[in-house]
Formats: sequence, structure tokens, C-alpha cells
Amino acid sequence: MRAREATPLPYSLPEETAMTTDRDLPRTPSFSLVGRRALVTGAGRGIGFALAAALAEAGAEVTLWARGAESIEAAAARLRTAGRSANAQAVDVSDRAAVEAALDAGPAFDILVSNAGTNIPQPFTEMTEDAFDTVMDLNVRAAFFTMQAVARRMIAEGVRGSIIQISSQAGLVGAAGRSAYTASKHATEGLTKVIAIELAPHGIRVNSICPTFIETEMTGPALADPAFRGFVEGKIKLGRLGQVEDLMGAAVFLASDAAALMTGSSLVVDGGWTAG
Repeated sequence: MRAREATPLPYSLPEETAMTTDRDLPRTPSFSLVGRRALVTGAGRGIGFALAAALAEAGAEVTLWARGAESIEAAAARLRTAGRSANAQAVDVSDRAAVEAALDAGPAFDILVSNAGTNIPQPFTEMTEDAFDTVMDLNVRAAFFTMQAVARRMIAEGVRGSIIQISSQAGLVGAAGRSAYTASKHATEGLTKVIAIELAPHGIRVNSICPTFIETEMTGPALADPAFRGFVEGKIKLGRLGQVEDLMGAAVFLASDAAALMTGSSLVVDGGWTAG
């Protein structure tokens, strides 16, 4: 059987097209964080540890903060064992003096991931004052003043940095039985916008990540209830719970030059929960 002859093109490629080189093409901004110092609060486990690992894998020198000295050192040691650059500091972010003292111990950070937070689920009519105060003090007050202290150092040293708040889909919609947490995350979303506006003249970007339910130690007790787990999975359009790995790329993106024009924005990683 005779081979088919190639059909001639009805046109000729312009000479300049044939001579195009990589230098003539748009270049994807770098996702590398080599040479940058990153701070992650609440980094001893769960989402915080995963995001610290992501930034370290992208080349950043990462400092992990949490209250427990033993647990945070163990977390940093896991990263160092994997060949990453990681330091540990036992810092309670609700203690402003401790936060400022820890920041004074080194140069300004290029990246802050404000992740430390908590949730105490209670029906609105049964929410106690102590539970409300605990949630708001850590999720809003401590986050506010930690970001303020980090931003002041960035400004003083001329660092054009990136601040990333770990928010929640509860910052965009209501979450029944979680009134204090929902209020705190709506506050997080508002802070993201106003701080982004105020820090933009200094070249400091501020964005948030809004996850759906991520399987961690914190969400474990609630998700252990089959009825609640079924409800959650039914609301997530992609049909599965989130894993910490689902947030790692988002954090690297927002910390890197690839997000150079993003500030005051919320990156929603919710499997379609808030889509409708």
C-alpha cells in the first residue's frame, strides 16, 4: 500500500514566527521563594505545619511559631530532616510582648502566614462569654497585632513582603453552630481588605486563603460524627473533604512573585461549597 502524501499547508509560516525564541515569549513569574524568610504561626501541626512545609519546599527559610516548645521544635526538626531550612520558636501570639521580642531577634520577614486560630462550636443561644472571647482573642486580636508587628518591621527595613491570613469559607457564608468562629473569619476577611489598602504603598501585599473543612486534628472530632461528615461532604460540590495538601500550592502562589498583582483578595479553596 502506498503511503499517503502529506497535504500541503494552504499558507506559509511567516519567517519571523519560525525565528521566535524563548526570549520573545511572555515569561511565567517565578514561584521560587529562595532567599526569603517566612514566618508561619500555629505551625506545630495541621494546616500550619503543611504550609510551613510548602514554603520551605519552595526555598524559603521558614520559622515556625506555636506555644508548645517541644511540639514546635519537633515540627521544625521534621522539615530539617527532609533537607529544608526551618527554625522553631515557642511563641504565644496572644502575648504581644512575646511576639515583639521574638521579631526583634532577627531581620524582618518577607512572608507571614497568620494561621494560629481556634474554634469552639456552640449554638448561638448557648455561646458562653468565655468561649466567645477565646475565639475572638486568638482569631482576631492576636492575628491583628501579630500582623501589625510584622508589617512594622517590613516597613522599617524596606521589605516588599506578603502577608497571608488563613481565613475560612465561614468568612464568606454562615456556619450554623459556629457563630463566634464565623464572626471571627468575617473579621479576617475585612482585615485582609483594609490592611491591603494601607500597606500597598509600602509594596506589602495582603491576601487570605478560605478553606472548606480540612481533615486535621482540629476538625477531627466534628467530622467523626457520621451525620455531620455526610452533611459536609454533601455541601462540597467536588464530593470530598479537603486535605492540607490542597492548601499548599495556594500559599506558595500568594507568597511568590506569581501573585505580584494580588492584594486584598481571598483565594477560596472550598471544593465549590460557596458557589451555590
